[in-house]
Amino acid sequence: MMATDTGAPTITGLARRVRDGTTTSEAATASCLEQIARLNPTLNAFITVLADRALSEAARADRERRAGIDRGPLHGVPLSLKDLVDVAGVPTTAASNVRRGAVASSNAPIVDRLERAGAVLVGKCNLHEFAYGTTSDDSAFGPVRHPQDPGRSPGGSSGGSAVAVATGMCAGSIGTDTGGSIRIPSALCGLVGLKPSYDEVPRDGIVPLSWSLDHVGPLARSVDDAWILFNALRDAAPPGLPRHVAPIRARLGVPRTYFLDVLDDEVRTKFEETVARLRAAGADLEDVWIPHVAEAASVYMHIQAAEAAAYHAPALDRQPSAYSPDVRMRLEAGRYLLAEDYVRAQRGRQVLRREVDAALSTCAALLVPTVPIRAPAIGATDIDVGGFTAPVRTLMLRLTQLFNLTGHPAVSIPAGAGASGLPCAVQLVGARGGTERLLWLARAVELHPAP
Repeated sequence: MMATDTGAPTITGLARRVRDGTTTSEAATASCLEQIARLNPTLNAFITVLADRALSEAARADRERRAGIDRGPLHGVPLSLKDLVDVAGVPTTAASNVRRGAVASSNAPIVDRLERAGAVLVGKCNLHEFAYGTTSDDSAFGPVRHPQDPGRSPGGSSGGSAVAVATGMCAGSIGTDTGGSIRIPSALCGLVGLKPSYDEVPRDGIVPLSWSLDHVGPLARSVDDAWILFNALRDAAPPGLPRHVAPIRARLGVPRTYFLDVLDDEVRTKFEETVARLRAAGADLEDVWIPHVAEAASVYMHIQAAEAAAYHAPALDRQPSAYSPDVRMRLEAGRYLLAEDYVRAQRGRQVLRREVDAALSTCAALLVPTVPIRAPAIGATDIDVGGFTAPVRTLMLRLTQLFNLTGHPAVSIPAGAGASGLPCAVQLVGARGGTERLLWLARAVELHPAP
């Protein structure tokens, strides 16, 4: 069974039922807390569960509803946060022993925005330690496990958020994305994951990994849900989406070189099926080229590792043994990068940004797979894909990290399951500052998926 076929509520469906009196926020929140109690001991999606707080917030939302107060589509909807986000009076662990006991003194701005929208916070989700990994294996609280197969990784670093949404432990979640950390677990768990344009959503009050690459965005069960969460995060009144979308008529660019060179057979099949279905629905797909895309991994590493090492330098000096070995090794390695390497990478980043802009100049969005592999086994280090053997981390970042470098918005959309039953996904990438337009296109693609 697909992870998204569990009967868990969408935000839009739940908001409609709360509004028409079919259910209440208290009932919906209690249902999520029951799912957490039942599934979290196995899947390990949550670090902190805020049951009493959530039920109190839900009761207040129901009282406001009865008094005629309507805060919008998130009013009374249970959500979760990746445990990098500060919530006043609640620990922000970043899944690390380094931060045990680090209780936040104030809310991150995005938490204030979600609270103004009436959302109910059920808890804070597990992740790869300090968001420095793609599997959610390395956590001081134990690995997050895939909802379809607990022996597999759900991806990372926002793995706990993805599992929580996929299994109905909450209706939506907020994660961070430095090289793909929203889109990767969304893809592997059959969800929609949105990385907005750089700086569209504030990052204050969120533990950073790499300040010039970090993005904040939603993991959700539908594009409509992601749209609602995105608007709340940027403090914008949701304009709403149409009930129906005409057949997609947009021109989409497919950069086949590099992006389709290394793909698991099931991922390739589902991508090509999606391309065929979009063509049949009226889309115009053309091949485009990003000349230096193969350099993206090196450029990314020299920026991300240097910035992460700079942020963590005091803690690395003070308590190095508190980090997990793999995360500590990456952070320590970043301390040996030269300033000239960092500057050279920033120049390479400008080249890549211009090339992605050029690829988008003749089309509304780019269409590529999100992750070249399906959910790997927990603890796997290397994977062979058609004779190309590489570390799991390298493969998972391969198709997503470019757009963190360039700041373009990108959204992962489910593309069905392969013969293994594990989800595959496609990724739409839009013009910088064009997240709204990208979501309109994503909704049309969502309505014409591969089976």
